[in-house]
Parts: sequence; C-alpha cells; structure tokens
Amino acid sequence: MIHPIVVYGDPILKKVAVDIEKDSFDLVQLIADMYETMYAANGVGIAAPQIGKSIRLFVIDAEPFDKKRLKGFKKIFINPVIIHQDGDKWAYEEGCLSIPGIRYDVHRHSTITIKYFDENWVERTETYDDLKARVIQHEYDHIEGVLFVDHLSSLKKQLIKGKLTNISRGKYEADYRVKAPIGKR
Repeated sequence: MIHPIVVYGDPILKKVAVDIEKDSFDLVQLIADMYETMYAANGVGIAAPQIGKSIRLFVIDAEPFDKKRLKGFKKIFINPVIIHQDGDKWAYEEGCLSIPGIRYDVHRHSTITIKYFDENWVERTETYDDLKARVIQHEYDHIEGVLFVDHLSSLKKQLIKGKLTNISRGKYEADYRVKAPIGKR
C-alpha cells in the first residue's frame, strides 16, 4: 500500500522516534509498504516518520540514484544507532520527499559505523562511506527528528524560509501522494 508522505510542518518530522519491539506489529507489511511508497515517489530512502509512524525504521534502495557506486545498496534498518562518525565532512546536494522542491548542499561525515537490526532481527554493526554513508545519515536524521534543512547555515535557512512556510501551508507541487500538516491543505 502506498502511504501519503508527510511534509514539512507536521510535528512528527521533528520528533525523536521510538524503538520498535519485536513482534509488536506486522513489520513485514510495513516494510513492503515503505518500499512501495518510496518507489512511487522516486525516492532512494524513506523513514517511518515520513509516513506518519514515529518508530526507528528506515529503508533504502539507492541503486537508482547512482547505479555504479550504489549497485545493490538496498537495506532495512530497524532500531539503528550511529555509533561512530569519522572523516572530513563533505558537501553534496540533498533533497527530501518531505520537503518537495527544495535542494541544498549538506555537509556530512564521509564514514559512519551503524548498529541496527535487519528484517530478520539479526543485529548488525557495519561501516559505510561515501554516498552510502550520506544516504544512511539522511534517513537516520529523520528518526532523530532532524531534517536536511536543519543542517543549513542561518543565511541559507533565511533564503528558503518562504518556501518552507509555503510547504507547511500546503502550497507546493509534488508528483506523489502527500499528507499536509494537520489542519492544512
């Protein structure tokens, strides 16, 4: 099932998500729904808060973004915790399904180590770098209540303030299903 994507201005996007208890609900169906929703919006990752669920879960299939460097990079992260960040921060233009029409360079660490459970509840600790690390950090931010625009300088935030206000008021274009903030649209 394709869920509407929650957009900027909805309080769930600024909330720290809670851990998932094993067997607490149909995780298999939720993961399938998240992938279907992400593909319908042409995304490369989506976190549970983006579909209105404040739980620590995100999925990634980044191969369409860069078929060479991200070939086969399709993963599920349950209750993830970034345990180490390293390397120089580097800039790369990011966008977000929850902030349609806005893209900006964001500086992120080049290497991360993350501990998480996979879809079979096997605990894993893995290290990623380059674009893989970037995609993971972007989705991880969502479960921490952080959006990519929160990483921008004060000046850049001022430059897009009007666009963000418009999104929160339901004034934007997206070619996928969205859920405007409560009481909007």
